[in-house]
Amino acid sequence: MNMEELPPVQPNHVGPDVVINAVEAAERLQRELAGLGIASDVHHGHCLALVSVWSGLVVWTDERVFRWKSGRDALRREARDRLGWDAYGPVDDPAGTAQRVAARYAELRRMAPPLVTPTGWAPQ
Repeated sequence: MNMEELPPVQPNHVGPDVVINAVEAAERLQRELAGLGIASDVHHGHCLALVSVWSGLVVWTDERVFRWKSGRDALRREARDRLGWDAYGPVDDPAGTAQRVAARYAELRRMAPPLVTPTGWAPQ
């Protein structure tokens, strides 16, 4: 099958008559995270967009759902590798997804080793 034969990608509808793509969905999530005091970067390409939040926490979207590693399974058991299983959030609820990503962000920050500079000074 060549590119001319592929069916067109159907856009995601968010609310009545509102259509967004992966980049717009990622930017909405980024704004919600910023409202929670969490800085992030958006990267895009190949019909996907990524929201880079923290080391080990990247949220990606294909314009239908947000996905990230949760660190836990469906029974809330800690994953052995600390990466866990995919967590999901709908693109039409960036605020709710941001809350769940923020919880994972806080968890990862607690587990991170303390930052110490070459002079021995550690930021608080």
